[in-house]
Amino acid sequence: MASSSLHPPLLEWYAVSARSLPWRQANPDPWGVLVSEIMLQQTPVNRVLPAWETWMTRWPSPHDLAAEPTGEAVRMWGRLGYPRRALRLHAAAVACVEKFGGRVPTTYEDLRSLPGVGDYTAAAVLAFAYGRRSVVLDTNVRRALARLLDGKALAGPSVTKAERRRAEEVLPDDEATAALWSVALMELGALVCTATSPSCTACPVATMCTWLASGRPAHDGPIRAAQPFAGTDRQVRGLIMAVVRDAENPVAKASLDAVWPDPMQRERALDSLVVDGLVDPLPDGTYGLPTS
Repeated sequence: MASSSLHPPLLEWYAVSARSLPWRQANPDPWGVLVSEIMLQQTPVNRVLPAWETWMTRWPSPHDLAAEPTGEAVRMWGRLGYPRRALRLHAAAVACVEKFGGRVPTTYEDLRSLPGVGDYTAAAVLAFAYGRRSVVLDTNVRRALARLLDGKALAGPSVTKAERRRAEEVLPDDEATAALWSVALMELGALVCTATSPSCTACPVATMCTWLASGRPAHDGPIRAAQPFAGTDRQVRGLIMAVVRDAENPVAKASLDAVWPDPMQRERALDSLVVDGLVDPLPDGTYGLPTS
């Protein structure tokens, strides 16, 4: 299968089927793209949309966020989960101001130097903010390519050199087309080529899919077990964070003790929040959001 034959049908499908997302508009704001990519880590689009819009209204540039204390970023993060991302995004804003004149950097190496920005996020910002040719490999893209090119139901647990090489080979040569291909392939994985209920009859490249042609064989590798939430330290951390975040002033320890009955687990969760820099213990025995 010639990889170039995939391009026209997928790009045509994307032109009429893509979701209207604010960070994907014409002439996208690189800061808005970076914020969206960090928010979308382990969080679905429907939860990110209102949070992104509120965030960008308050902090439309790295300068705006960098001027605020980190605690305000944590407060604004709300219930998106994994609040350390708020700290990293604040730190990235500070780095943009201090090192790059208040702008989101334009090279892979400089993007990777920002706190919280890994290979995927750097590649995504290059493609989606700057229209550059870069290999964007998120979960949706990896699954779609595994099916289209390799006939596998799911991609492996981590990106391999061979997988990256295959993704590079199928990427269009033209920068603008490559950037559009990357977002179109991501949308295909999110809307059509889903993990558990792929809609092959609606797929624009179904006739070129190796997995479909092979009869949609079941995944034969390890299955990542779903992570429990109820009763875990993560749940307790979230309950403590909600109390501290929603309070206008620092809260008494008794207010935190009331969120969970197991004192050992509660103290462990609180200690981990302090270590992570998400909660500050104050001299008077109260707890608040970080002010630095």
